[in-house]
Amino acid sequence: MLTRCIIAENRKLHGSVIWLAFFIIPIFPAIMGTFNYTQNLDILKQGWFDLWTQHTLFYALFFFGPIVGLYAAYLWRLEHLGHNWNMILSAPVHPMYLFFAKFVVVAKMAVLTQLWVFVLFGICGHFFAHLPGFPPLQTLLWLLRGSLGGIAVIVLQLLLAMVIRSFAAPVLIALAGGVAGMAFISQGHGLLFPYSLMMVGMNSNRAEDVMTGQVPLFLLSILIFSVIFLAISHVFLTKHDVHA
Repeated sequence: MLTRCIIAENRKLHGSVIWLAFFIIPIFPAIMGTFNYTQNLDILKQGWFDLWTQHTLFYALFFFGPIVGLYAAYLWRLEHLGHNWNMILSAPVHPMYLFFAKFVVVAKMAVLTQLWVFVLFGICGHFFAHLPGFPPLQTLLWLLRGSLGGIAVIVLQLLLAMVIRSFAAPVLIALAGGVAGMAFISQGHGLLFPYSLMMVGMNSNRAEDVMTGQVPLFLLSILIFSVIFLAISHVFLTKHDVHA
């Protein structure tokens, strides 16, 4: 039954305008990061690693949360129309199957977005920053680690998009969360705030790995936040009628 729900959620993306956001939005932090790098070559001397700091600074801070929020809001849009919530709550399928199906689809989109960001990083580094060779494998590891950190953000944004009828509000909350996440990181508390986890995993705005010895705590933080948001989602879907 869960598989059928996932297939149904995937169908919403066929021919969807959401793919325009997928391709276009990551281009902006790539342009901003590359421009910032080329304007500061006198102090940025570590090549690909310094370019990474500039790309991830803008992407993780201003773009990842909102684009995930956009994916989540788009998938919940149909349920917020008319009386569709009554149909969902009375259907012979556990409501959490619907939530998990949306999680799988948004997680897939988030991973694809991360890979597209990495492609843009390589293109900008080679053709515009004129860096030799290819991006270090370590940056790909940081990208995949950032995808893990993004799990908590995905679950939270699905929760917000579920309980908030407005399409734009969850996206704006994600933007505010990204800014707040950077503040937590600057205070050394990046593992204590869900929107910071993706930035910490990505090694955002850092040329050296800041997670040495902290990977178990990083994974534990992802698990705790995800379980909390899933539990809240379960309560809303099984104990309350979410008004649409």
